[in-house]
Amino acid sequence: MSARRESRNGPRRPAAWGLPLGADQPSARGARSVSDVIADLARFGPQSAGTPPSVAEAESYCRRLATTHYENFTVASWLLPRRLRQPMSNVYAFCRWADDLGDETGDRQRSTELLAWWRAELDRCFAGEAGHPVFVALLPTIREFALAKEPLADLISAFEQDQRIVEYETFDQLRDYCRRSADPVGRIVLTLFGASRPETVAWSDSICTGLQLANFWQDVARDFDKKRVYLPRDDRQRFGYADADLRERRTTPEFLDLMRFEVDRAREFLLAGLPLLDAVRGRLRIDLRLFVAGGLRILDEIERIGFRVWETRPVVSKAAKAGLFLQALTGLRVVPRR
Repeated sequence: MSARRESRNGPRRPAAWGLPLGADQPSARGARSVSDVIADLARFGPQSAGTPPSVAEAESYCRRLATTHYENFTVASWLLPRRLRQPMSNVYAFCRWADDLGDETGDRQRSTELLAWWRAELDRCFAGEAGHPVFVALLPTIREFALAKEPLADLISAFEQDQRIVEYETFDQLRDYCRRSADPVGRIVLTLFGASRPETVAWSDSICTGLQLANFWQDVARDFDKKRVYLPRDDRQRFGYADADLRERRTTPEFLDLMRFEVDRAREFLLAGLPLLDAVRGRLRIDLRLFVAGGLRILDEIERIGFRVWETRPVVSKAAKAGLFLQALTGLRVVPRR
């Protein structure tokens, strides 16, 4: 149930609260083509010298980016109060550009350089200067909602890390990656909704990390094909899953025990964040119910296939997705029966 865009070369991050930071199942609307990215870089990239757009033009660009390149944005925006649809489009556009700069160049050194430029543009924006349409649109949102720079900078940091690290030694390292690649979106959304408090932030972080982990364990095989391993080495060693078995994608008893452990831990993160559902109101609560239930359902699907994720990619059926959506709307149970 995560909203993820199929990334060609890099990692795929889950959506958090209706905003994608990574891959969904492949679709025509879920990804920008390489030619689109190159064209936008020519128009708005570090070598461009055009006149900055007006706020209205920039906001239109962000809305267009959201509605034409994120297949779930129509549903997500319906769940948003009208006053937050433009701010959310602006945040989405920031994430979309950062994701594309990290994934779509095909050259890690070039991606690193472009992400450094994007970080510099973020610094300029917080200094009150903006030329790129995303930041022209984002600047009023930053001012109106007093958005902090840290969550946005953390997202860039995670994309930068993707250029350097393709395997994690410890769960602490993986958790730190989730802290910067997934948790910031929840923090931003809490701020936009006026619901950011120490306890809500902690619950949100737990949910976002749980969603991230659920997507990692759903896509163990896909990520391995892209030469990325999110199963921490120390966990593999703890359960006796050898590197040779990993290289050959072997489903051994040790691997099944390892996956059971990882799934249980991801579920614990999601369940630890459940108090947030009672701490917020309105459409935000519906959105939360939807994403938490979706993450839990993915974990249940992994368990249902016996944790054999090398052979089968666990998915949530369209009927099950519809059921989760109705449950979110009606306030029925979030935790699926097991």
